Formats: sequence, structure tokens, C-alpha cells
Amino acid sequence: MEISLQARVRAGDPDAFRQLFDEHAAVVHRHAVRMTGNWVMADDIVSLTFLEAWRLRERVFPGADSLRPWLLGIATNVTRNTARAARRHQAALTRVPPSDPVPDFADEVTQRLADTEELAAAQKALSKMRRGEREVFTLCVWEGLDAATAAEALGVAVGTLRARLSRAGRRLRKLTELELDGVAGGVGRTSRTDSTDSTDGTDRMNGRSGSRGSEGGLGQSGVQRPAAVGQSLGSRHQAARSMQEKKR
Repeated sequence: MEISLQARVRAGDPDAFRQLFDEHAAVVHRHAVRMTGNWVMADDIVSLTFLEAWRLRERVFPGADSLRPWLLGIATNVTRNTARAARRHQAALTRVPPSDPVPDFADEVTQRLADTEELAAAQKALSKMRRGEREVFTLCVWEGLDAATAAEALGVAVGTLRARLSRAGRRLRKLTELELDGVAGGVGRTSRTDSTDSTDGTDRMNGRSGSRGSEGGLGQSGVQRPAAVGQSLGSRHQAARSMQEKKR
């Protein structure tokens, strides 16, 4: 009779843990990137997650359908602890004279992608969401976990998770719209001014009034609001990851 992967992991089989890493490391890394927005920190979170999984291996239920929710729950806790440690470290650095910054390729790629209004608006919106909202959003929307599985990973009731997810969706849409409206307002004003000036000049040359030319100005900005902010942001993060791997 073949022993399940869950039972082998629980027993501390090194080959089973190697298989566990091969099957789920990418998922854990993607989850960490989406939670932190930092490729380097995500690498550390993956390592710490599997170290913690080894330490907690006896908590695995041999009959569990999948170890993915268990790992994502560990990764979420590791991310919380890592974020707190990073804040303490940053606070300590403020008391030290600044040194010359060392450029990081991953940060460079992310910064290039952040030049688009859509990604910048979504990132700002995500950063303003509460931690609990970000967690349920990444697990349910990006990772595709159902409510019961995500609730198990976070250690909360299903009803609590559904409420958080509903609030997260409304809040993300609202914050992203506000960010894009701010960008659209600036772009729209500039576009209308440039268009009116150009049209008025042409009308004067042709002996026509500028009133008709003003209709040719841009009535709305060209900024497009994302239909699905989570999917758009996730695909751009994946593109950045691919560029980083090619660079290596």
C-alpha cells in the first residue's frame, strides 16, 4: 500500500519534503510577493515557511486532501512576522547615518512596471488596505482558494472570512477608482488645454471661430480602469518575475 505524501511529511521523510518543496514553492513565493510586493523578502519568506513546516510537520493530518492550505497558512504567519521585523529594522536604520544605496534589479523592474497608471493605482490601493483584507484577497482571489480552505489557512471562521473578502473587494475597487480619478483629472486637464490651443490656432488660420474646435478637445482621459485589478496586478508581477529569471 502506497503511503501518502501527507503521512510521509508527518513522519519527517526528507524525500517527501523535497517533493513538497518542488510542488508548492512557487505557490508560496507568489503568495509572498503579493503580500509584500518585494521579491527579495518573498525569497526569505519561502525559506522560512518550509523551515517552519518542517518544525510543525507533526501537525499534518495524514488524510488531508492537500498540503497547500497548510503551507499558505504558515506563509501568511511568516509574512506577518517578517513585516514586523522589517519595520523594526527600518526604525533602527533611521537612527543610523544613511549610506549609498545599492541598486537592486528586481526593484528596478518593479519600478519600470509601476510607471503605468493602472499598476501604480492598484499598488497604492493595496497598500492602503488593512492587513486582514490583503490576506483574504490574496488567498481567495489570486490563489483561488475557496472560502472554507482560506478560512482554515488563516485560522478564522468562514463567515468572518466572507465578510473580510466582501469588504476587501469594495475597498480595493473604491481606492483604485480614487487613484485613477486623480491621475485622469491631471491628464484630462492637460489634454483639453493642449487640444483647445491647437484647434483655436487652426481655426484662426482657416477663418473659423474657435468654438467648434473646442469640441475636438478630449472630453475624457485615456486612462482605462482595470476590469479586474487583482488579475491585472498579478499578471504584471508574474511578468516582472519572468524578466528577473531571464536576467539571471
